[in-house]
Amino acid sequence: MDLNISTLAERPALEGPMWGMRDLWPEFMMYDPVGWANMGQIVRRFPEYVLVATDPGGKVVARGFSVPFRLDLDGRRELPDRGWDEVLLWAFSDLKHGREADTVSAIEITVDTEFLGRGVSHRMLAALRENAGRLGFSELVAPVRPNHKHLEAGSSLHEYAFRTRASDGLPHDPWLRAHVRAGGVIEAVAPASMTVAGSVGQWRKWTGLPFDTDGPVEVPGALVPVHCEASRGYAVYVEPNVWVRHRIG
Repeated sequence: MDLNISTLAERPALEGPMWGMRDLWPEFMMYDPVGWANMGQIVRRFPEYVLVATDPGGKVVARGFSVPFRLDLDGRRELPDRGWDEVLLWAFSDLKHGREADTVSAIEITVDTEFLGRGVSHRMLAALRENAGRLGFSELVAPVRPNHKHLEAGSSLHEYAFRTRASDGLPHDPWLRAHVRAGGVIEAVAPASMTVAGSVGQWRKWTGLPFDTDGPVEVPGALVPVHCEASRGYAVYVEPNVWVRHRIG
């Protein structure tokens, strides 16, 4: 598929259409407080790290977000267990304190539902790698959300992340497989990469499920069960992700 991929810094007029894409993200994921507070700021503070893809007619078909941060710093030096949330907080903390970044983290790749299944996400991953290299970085890391893990929410991500196919030794999960084919190396599991907490009323609204008993609740699109404390009126989802490291150059 013919795509024109550029940074938002190069084509700022695409911001509105970029946010207007149709996507398959579960509604509850919009309520992670770290993402809620910071995703919109990425386009303001790091537009050169935001990629937008358009088709030959100029329609926005995909977006890719990344952020620069400093990994070689006391208290860091290892990719964090709190994955997606932590790396966003590090990026904006480093910006605030004037620290020079040494690493780029992918944050999101979203493809318009009309264009799924055409290899667009693979192109966007390659473009994020290329953009990080163009900006002078030697590696891109990614807290990856395996796209088939929700089909077996009860299984451990620590096993699932390293599960491979007998035919070629590549990862069982399609999105992890795409990262490895692009040159990435699966490094570790981030067991608490994103946290969404809400009242049982909110969870009912987000999911259409009753959330009326204590214990684990399997929710469509969730990688692991949501922990429900119905008797106390709240539920919490702690999503694990998989850290993948891409060397550049």
